[in-house]
Amino acid sequence: MSEEKQVFWIGDSREVVRDFPGDVRKVIGTALQYAQLGEKHPDAKPLKGFGGATTLEIVSNYDGNAYRAVYTVKISDAVYVLHAFQKKSKKGIKTPKEEMDIVKRRFKELMAEKRRK
Repeated sequence: MSEEKQVFWIGDSREVVRDFPGDVRKVIGTALQYAQLGEKHPDAKPLKGFGGATTLEIVSNYDGNAYRAVYTVKISDAVYVLHAFQKKSKKGIKTPKEEMDIVKRRFKELMAEKRRK
């Protein structure tokens, strides 16, 4: 059995998740526990544009609203929660551009920081 990885929260992602409804927090927390153990939660889906299944998105629907958390396991030492948000767009299931821009920026900054070490 592998050692449990630590979770690091990037930017305001932890505070945002704390403001989500309790049922949503449980889903996200469970998915992160899976990731900490090197496994993938059944509801975790690879986020398009990141080349493979190392950056994942959890979507939890609650009371007619969609809540999302994006995390990466690309760096093998830990799980990094890049972004969390409530999806407000009613235009399909696609992640809004402004939210993807935040994910991409935080991912790029994280990778640059890890290369410097």
